[in-house]
Amino acid sequence: MTPRHAIWFAALVIAAHALVASAEEKEAKHRPLSSEDRVAFFRAAQVWTPTRVSEMDIRTGPVRKDAFRPDEVVNCEFSPSKQTGSSKKFNCTLSDGSVVKVRYGADNGEVEGSVLATRLLWALGFGADDAYPVRVVCHGCSDDPWTKRGKTNDTHEFPIATIELKPRGHEVHGKTDGWSWSELNFVDDTQGGAPRHQRDALKLLAVFIQHTDNKTEQQRLQCLPGGLNDDGSCSKPFLMIHDVGLTFGHANYLNRNNTSSVNFEEWAATPIWRDKQKCIGHLSKSSTGTLGDPKISEEGRAFLAGLLDQLSDAQLRDLFAVGHVERRSRKPGSSEPPATIDEWVNAFKQKRAEINATRCSSN
Repeated sequence: MTPRHAIWFAALVIAAHALVASAEEKEAKHRPLSSEDRVAFFRAAQVWTPTRVSEMDIRTGPVRKDAFRPDEVVNCEFSPSKQTGSSKKFNCTLSDGSVVKVRYGADNGEVEGSVLATRLLWALGFGADDAYPVRVVCHGCSDDPWTKRGKTNDTHEFPIATIELKPRGHEVHGKTDGWSWSELNFVDDTQGGAPRHQRDALKLLAVFIQHTDNKTEQQRLQCLPGGLNDDGSCSKPFLMIHDVGLTFGHANYLNRNNTSSVNFEEWAATPIWRDKQKCIGHLSKSSTGTLGDPKISEEGRAFLAGLLDQLSDAQLRDLFAVGHVERRSRKPGSSEPPATIDEWVNAFKQKRAEINATRCSSN
């Protein structure tokens, strides 16, 4: 074999190994969790990562290569797909070939609610999808892709829309996808998992935003970046909330959009505590929900209070501005005008003050 042939042969071997490694990596990423693996995942799972809360740019949101500027005009090609849930959305393919989920519609409070809730969760260090308010120009869309789902030759603009991107890392699947809120009890801080005060803080934050649609599939198991091992196991397990569009209203049995999603009157009037003396949060359980009226420890209350206190008035104004609360009637479904950003900020601060003014048992 000549030196040149030897070089070519070596290159072919390296390429072959790379292909095999790539295939094995893809297989590892999609390998479902066994029952034993799921138990181990929960024991070591985290629910929070530190952030510099006071420095978070809530208007811009999560910075990533595929992020969108607030109200950016996004062109895409309609991508037919099987849709789930009950709110208006469709899939659309961008120029780089990536497919994104688009929520849309002036009567769809999840467009605004998903931005409000994900930005708050992100700023405080809890996990959620990344949601960006945009204007979408869809090529191949009907004027209402949720009800007229076939591809067309038309182009339609959706000026009220949000694109949702999956967070960094890898979604972990198993026999049961997602997690119920009762499974937070399986997390074990002696095995490296999140301590109770962080788990209780997440529950109290769900109360704060009135996260009504909290069924199992609305929460996801995530492996954080750098945590996926060659054998498909995860050394950085994380529990995140996947869908938080039905928030900033009032939790209710049927998860009604007008009641649950960006309803100022309902949100402002709903207290933090169902029973202040026992520190039981006020979160009505929906028909499919797995969290209702959670009991909060003093450590959990104090931890969330400390995070919320770091948010400035300017950040709160940015939150409600980028969430476009001006699009929603103060009581959706009525002819009442929208609440102002100042009203939303004051309601937020009042809820924060309720948490600060309470002291809970540590048991």
